Order: sequence, then structure tokens, then C-alpha cells
Amino acid sequence: MSGATTAPTRTIDGVEVPPAGTYGIDAPHTLAGFFVKHLMISRVRGSFSDVSGSITIAEDPTQSTVEVEIGIQSIHTRDENRDAHLRSGDFFEAEAYPKMTFKSTSVSHVDGDEWAVVGDLTIKGVTKPVTLKTTFEGAETAPEAMGGSTSIGFSASAKLNREDWGLTYNAALESGGIVIGKDVTLEIETEAFVG
Repeated sequence: MSGATTAPTRTIDGVEVPPAGTYGIDAPHTLAGFFVKHLMISRVRGSFSDVSGSITIAEDPTQSTVEVEIGIQSIHTRDENRDAHLRSGDFFEAEAYPKMTFKSTSVSHVDGDEWAVVGDLTIKGVTKPVTLKTTFEGAETAPEAMGGSTSIGFSASAKLNREDWGLTYNAALESGGIVIGKDVTLEIETEAFVG
């Protein structure tokens, strides 16, 4: 077909991967979210709107790196009082520790479009290793009217115990349970572009 183009990906050992290069995280097209159990019966979801960083795709994809910075003040759970509590000393201590960071230490291929991105997650000055189960969602070149840059997409998730980072606030229920679950699931959808 006239005018058709091929998506800007490459294949290494039978696996589709992004083109090599350094990509800036596109905040308006990125979701850094989480959910945690509430009263042991439902999930409360939240997200951060202040997300920045870069993804460097190496010629050898296993040598790629990721660096992300998240502004704690941007937390949003659809409840202003809860958001303020999460920013307080009971949880993130946003005034003393305004940023949460992630810096990758290794990247490995798992299967198909799934990768394991291992890195150091720092919250409240505490750094612990986390493995992000990551899926490459594809690459595309934007129309010239939108700048014509190449963008890549990934989704990722990880489960962690918030108490490992000093987020220990809780309250007991009469049933013997707790108000806020200790396990937190991170959910990330990100688009990054060359530019």
C-alpha cells in the first residue's frame, strides 16, 4: 500500500524490541499507580501525576537502563483527606522526602514480550530492590503534525510490602484484621519518546 510504514522495532533472537536510544518519559501518557487492600475487603487505588525520567535502550537490550522520579505531593486517591494523610509523617513524609525514585540495576528477558527489570526503589530514604514484571507494548512513530518522534510503550507491575520502606501506619479491626493491607501492588503504564 502506498504510504505505508513499518513500526520502528527490531528483532533480536526472535524477540521484538525497541530501537536503541534514550527516551524521555512522557508524563501525560504515563500512569504510575498502585492499589492496596482497605478493611481487608476492598481495594483502594491511587496514582502519582508527577512522573519524570528516562529509558535508555541499549543495542543489547539486557544492557538497557531505567531511571524514574516521582513527586510524592502529586499523590491522588480521589479523597483529599486521605491524600493529605498519605503525604504526612504517618506515611510518605512528603515534606522531608519529596521524591520517590527507581533506578534499574539489571534487565533480563523472561519470555515473549515479557522482561524483568530489577532496580533500587527509594522511598523515605530507604532503598530496597524491586523486580518489575515488564511488558514491551510496542513502538510507533508519531505523525509529522505531532512532531514525528518515535515513542515506545511499556507496562509493568510489582508487589511489595510497604513496611519494608517504613510505611508502617495501621489500625486494628475488631475482627483481628487491619485497616490497611501491607502488600501494595504497583501498576505502571508508560510511554516514552525520543526528543
